[in-house]
Amino acid sequence: MEHVDPLKEDFRKFLWVVWQQIELPDPTPLQYDMAYFLQNGPKKICIEAFRGCGKSFITSAYVLWELYKDPQKKIMVVSASKNRADNFTTFTMRLLHEMPVLAHLKPRSDQRQSKVEFDVGPALPDQSPSVRSLGITSQLTGSRADIIVSDDVEVLNNSATSDMREKLLERTKEYSAILKPLPNAKIIYLGTPQTQDSIYNKLPETFTKRVWPCYIPTEAQMEGYGSDIAPYITTIFNKGDYGIPSDPIRFDSQDLLEREAEYGKAGFQLQFMLNTQLSDLERFPLKVKDLLIMSTDLEKGPMEINWLPHPDRIAKELPNVAMAGDHMYYIAGSSQEFSEYTGSVMSIDPSGRGKDETSYAVVKILNGYLTVRRCGGLPGGYDDATLDKLARIAESEKVNAVIIEANFGDGMFEKLFQPVLFKYHKCSLEEVKHSIQKEKRIIDTIEPVMMRHKLIIDPDVILDDFQSVQKYETSMKMEKSLIYQLTRICHDRGALKHDDRLDALAIAVAFFTESLARDEQEGLRREREDRRQAEILRFQSHATGGPSKRSRKWNVLH
Repeated sequence: MEHVDPLKEDFRKFLWVVWQQIELPDPTPLQYDMAYFLQNGPKKICIEAFRGCGKSFITSAYVLWELYKDPQKKIMVVSASKNRADNFTTFTMRLLHEMPVLAHLKPRSDQRQSKVEFDVGPALPDQSPSVRSLGITSQLTGSRADIIVSDDVEVLNNSATSDMREKLLERTKEYSAILKPLPNAKIIYLGTPQTQDSIYNKLPETFTKRVWPCYIPTEAQMEGYGSDIAPYITTIFNKGDYGIPSDPIRFDSQDLLEREAEYGKAGFQLQFMLNTQLSDLERFPLKVKDLLIMSTDLEKGPMEINWLPHPDRIAKELPNVAMAGDHMYYIAGSSQEFSEYTGSVMSIDPSGRGKDETSYAVVKILNGYLTVRRCGGLPGGYDDATLDKLARIAESEKVNAVIIEANFGDGMFEKLFQPVLFKYHKCSLEEVKHSIQKEKRIIDTIEPVMMRHKLIIDPDVILDDFQSVQKYETSMKMEKSLIYQLTRICHDRGALKHDDRLDALAIAVAFFTESLARDEQEGLRREREDRRQAEILRFQSHATGGPSKRSRKWNVLH
């Protein structure tokens, strides 16, 4: 009776062996489901799975499983970059050398065996290696393959615009020229959508797509996936378990909440829920409900602030031009400890092409909280009155630095503004330049701060913003408002007709991005410790008539 190798019969068993080899816990049910689809799915498939679920590792094991069954197969791995594709091949090669069950597949001394391409031992001489890695922009034609693994060919850098996505899609069409004739040939797309107009939504009808989002979708969400949703997800959904993690062994609710805070609502929906049909809630990710509304001081602020979106705390007297149902809330309290701001910056977005306002924002930082003290727009750009007004604001707010958007004027604004500024207030003055899409830059800068409830806005800023736009024509009044711009921006290019004030705020917030990593609890602990030591020193001085040796030593060390 012919011996049947169980590892060749079921890829899931082979995957378990691989996971044991690299000392990982057993594959999760979701990972096993993905492995089953790789083995039993059609010849042209697309796997969309959320970031971190292990789709590339699983497919690397699948490549080895195919070679384990048939060493004569030729496999090509294509990624967005050559380096990414090489990493896939390197990992596959490492498994080949370390797994005893694959010892017979190790390349011989006369065969190719690099991280770029390698042969397996039993492979017959051929122009094409057993496994080869390429970047999507490489010369793809000239080789032949039984299996093509297209691993994350869509990334932000090559899919930001519709033209870039069209070019990328055209490149993937070259797979047909490489693929050997069916029925044994196979194309496997592995991906996470980067935009609402993802190329994975434009694959030919000959492809079968399966989607594994990080949460079991709700009834409303499920409709958006249609027949693409993985049966594993549907099975759990049919049991009535909505909104729970789909792979709870590796990603629990707390972990996913933290990732949502990091990626923002829209980014999380795309890269973790794999939802490219974003609702208005996700399309316009910045909400005033996430702001901290409180009166602020010129020089000091509280070390901790409590955010509570309770109906009793709605700022009803403040003008609100946000989306319907999106309310501003006063803070629910703050710590008794107050301290001086550790930084204060004024950003300026000069009036330029197509603009009729020079916008500015004054933002101060303390213990991870960013306080918006001023934000508005002035008519004109390079005239003396505008420069004088900006300099006086910098002086009154005692800013440490002034940052100027340098995309227009080739530094002319800085040269004109410097003598006016220094006449009133001496501080650092610098320019910043931006090259990435404005809407993406603004959202990626402001959204994480707002979602963590770290952005404080003084009520006077909101009142002044609303009153200052009343001078404009009715058709553009609200479009000039900071709050309107904040709540209407989305990732679409040219989403806002006017974005001056919001851009100025984003520039100021970006200045403090690195400082925001500081944990507010650590800052509070240090502040309390400093005050405790100060009290000890004052007591010693009063008791002895002067600082003790110990206190002098403490002063030197601290």
